[in-house]
Amino acid sequence: MEVILPLLVGFGVAFSTTLLPGLLNMTAAKISLLEGRRNALIFAVGAAIVVLLQSYIAVTFAKLINRRPDIVDTLEEVGVLIFFVLTIYFLLIAKKKKPKAADAVVKVRSKTGNFFLGMALSALNFFPVPFYVFLSISLSAIKIFFFTNFYICFFVTGAMGGAFLVFYLYIAFFKKFQHKTDFFMRNVNYLIGSITGIVAIVTLLKIWKNHY
Repeated sequence: MEVILPLLVGFGVAFSTTLLPGLLNMTAAKISLLEGRRNALIFAVGAAIVVLLQSYIAVTFAKLINRRPDIVDTLEEVGVLIFFVLTIYFLLIAKKKKPKAADAVVKVRSKTGNFFLGMALSALNFFPVPFYVFLSISLSAIKIFFFTNFYICFFVTGAMGGAFLVFYLYIAFFKKFQHKTDFFMRNVNYLIGSITGIVAIVTLLKIWKNHY
């Protein structure tokens, strides 16, 4: 159980937050369509490795911050606000009409260096770093995550696995389901909004309990 929990938490967080069609997902799908599944998987491996590095940097930074209770209290309060904003955002955009996924596909000029292309595009996405900082502190507050080397190692491994699985799903099934993504996209937004909402509420209750 000590191994499974951090793996599942890291996997679940990365999987749910990577599901939405974006630059990495759509580029992986495009490479698969133009250059074949093997090249697309090489791209996905490069992108997933950067997810591992980003989550490790974020959680390590959060571990240092966690030694300062005053900073942790402030970040927990900021984190609650951010998660509530994300919840509202995802639930609101879930109700809007989505563009066709094919319109978001990014052209890939080169047929070589897909591994480094994946790393480069993934590194351009800075959002996961602050997200994992706030998330790990919030999960630590409700005793779902612990800042030990053991937990951190399996958490970031799970995050890499979750991101890679999403890339693989886009690579393997995008062509088959590219005209049937509306239902999928709506439910993904509701799923992410529900997760951020639950984390925000639980963290808020914990803050309330500690202060009142």
